[in-house]
Amino acid sequence: MDVETHVDGQVCRHFQRAAELLAQRWMPQVIHAMKPGAKRYSDLKASIPNISDAVLSDRLRTLEAAQIVVRTVEPSTPVRVSYRLTPRGEELADVLDELKIWAERWAKRPISATA
Repeated sequence: MDVETHVDGQVCRHFQRAAELLAQRWMPQVIHAMKPGAKRYSDLKASIPNISDAVLSDRLRTLEAAQIVVRTVEPSTPVRVSYRLTPRGEELADVLDELKIWAERWAKRPISATA
């Protein structure tokens, strides 16, 4: 695996871009919601409480541009649109699963001011 490293402690530009993508509000939840498989917009909206239509639409466009999600249009009546993770997105969802495990483990432990 080709990984850019810096001896001076600087964050590589690839990590920076990934962190900025995931730092957008609701982004991890949108990715997580698609992990089980392709979803229609309404299914995604229902699985992410409190996300607005505008934000969900924006996140899906951003993920599509980053090749993390693919949008499929089925030419039927009515037209059916679904979203699914690409292999790149599936790998990212696995990373987010690890974050979820970490969050659950540390949520069960009291926060110490000395830690």
